[in-house]
Amino acid sequence: MRRTRSNPGSRWRLAAAGLAAVALLALGAAPAAAHEGRQVGRYGIEVGFGDEPAYAGTRNSVQVIVSNAKGEPVRDLGDTLKVMVMAAGQTRVLPLEPGFGDDWGTPGDYRAWFIPSAPGRYTFHLDGTVKGQKIKQTFTSGPNTFGDVLDPGKASFPEITVASPAQLSQRLDRELPRVAAGTEQALAASQAAERRARHEAAQIRLVALGGVALGLIGIVLAIVAMVRRPVRPVPAAPRHLDGDHRAEVPARTRV
Repeated sequence: MRRTRSNPGSRWRLAAAGLAAVALLALGAAPAAAHEGRQVGRYGIEVGFGDEPAYAGTRNSVQVIVSNAKGEPVRDLGDTLKVMVMAAGQTRVLPLEPGFGDDWGTPGDYRAWFIPSAPGRYTFHLDGTVKGQKIKQTFTSGPNTFGDVLDPGKASFPEITVASPAQLSQRLDRELPRVAAGTEQALAASQAAERRARHEAAQIRLVALGGVALGLIGIVLAIVAMVRRPVRPVPAAPRHLDGDHRAEVPARTRV
């Protein structure tokens, strides 16, 4: 039987291909690229952004990956664990929901969805229980944990002149006090104009009432003058005598 001589170069290529395949599988199985992991009691917890790098104005999530002491994913976390998101001096508590199903996603992956509206540092505070194990941990973005939220304007290409959501938010923060002050001034001017209009209307009513009163006084005085006017006597009609009586005839003047 004839033997085939093996090629050393082929063996090295096969070995390199196998290592590459193993590395790809490991990367595909890794739940997160830049998360902070801790062991809390009987459970391992990894926290970070669901999509990294995270950009302001883009939908993202707090990703919490929970596993037990054997490294197995916790599939039934329930609603006993919540996360508080803290950024720019504001806080909001969000519920965690499974990011997996029977035939999709990665078991043990839980998400709290939100839209980071401003670039900068974000802090996630976990509070609750996992199967009776008390969990109270704080995770903050940074160079040694998970990435901060970035300004999308610095990563956009090609560059556009439209302001980013973060820039629009900052501009609104600057302009809103000015608009509010202008609105208050306009409201004060409107109220002053309304008061002047009411005052002028009251004066017009007073003048009209005075005219009516003077008219009534004039009518009363006219009636009083008519009542007090003396009555002139009516001259008597001449008398005529019938029968034996002669009419009184004035004597004629002799010339």
